Amino acid sequence: MNETPATNSGRSLAERLAIRLLYPTARPTEEALRAAVAGKVVLVTGASHGIGKASARKLAAAGAVVPLVARSRPELEQLAADIAADGGTAHAYTTDLTDLDAVDLLGRTLLAEYGHIDAVISNAGKSIRRPIAESYDRFHDFTRTIDINYLGPVRLLLTLLPHMRARKQGHIVNISTWGVLLPPSPRWSAYIASKAAFDVWLRSVAAEIACDDVTTTSIYMPLVHTRMSAPTDFSRTPGLTVDEASDLVSHAVTTKPRDIAPWWAIRVQAWSAVHRNQAQRILERRFRR
Repeated sequence: MNETPATNSGRSLAERLAIRLLYPTARPTEEALRAAVAGKVVLVTGASHGIGKASARKLAAAGAVVPLVARSRPELEQLAADIAADGGTAHAYTTDLTDLDAVDLLGRTLLAEYGHIDAVISNAGKSIRRPIAESYDRFHDFTRTIDINYLGPVRLLLTLLPHMRARKQGHIVNISTWGVLLPPSPRWSAYIASKAAFDVWLRSVAAEIACDDVTTTSIYMPLVHTRMSAPTDFSRTPGLTVDEASDLVSHAVTTKPRDIAPWWAIRVQAWSAVHRNQAQRILERRFRR
């Protein structure tokens, strides 16, 4: 799908109202973002497309030094060149986050070259929507999502965290999904389980690293229209553009809230926890043949 910044011009009035009422939106001022990141080293994973690409552009424009991480070398190098042409600083690091040895090497390389990492935007991810009946012979559906959505980010942070804690400075932004907060979603078992694993890991770690002034933000993103979401038909579902989603990343880096989520998601999570059996029955009725 088109990943260039979009406006409301192509949206219906109903969609604009739905996004305004139901989805989190925030755009820090240019001055606030620059004050937060100018001269800082802000690592962005999954930077070759979508939210990561748009976020890298905004962070670099605000004065951050941005290491760009993804598998796609041509796209990363082009992005780094575009950022440099606009007066920013970014460098490409082609890495497959499912290769854990390569991820460890990436972390050590970044520390050797920059001395430290001030912030990590953990954005790289993989989504799969598939009924379980179609996954019986596709165990790799689960291994590839857990590798990129959970194990890769953990491996990277295990390398970077000791240095953040020693410096008493650092911020980690996890691009999670609102699906982690909602009742279990049929057909999304591989994706949601892997995202939930990293979400719980990071929140557990956050309690331990807070004493060293290392902070975390979990962004429970609603639907964002990107090439990752394109295989599923979301044409009738209101969603954020990558530009709007990257505004949330900029907001996270600027104000460092513990989490960013749709206002109603926590309420639904609380209801489903109390009425777990009822929520499960609702889902079962929906998918009963």
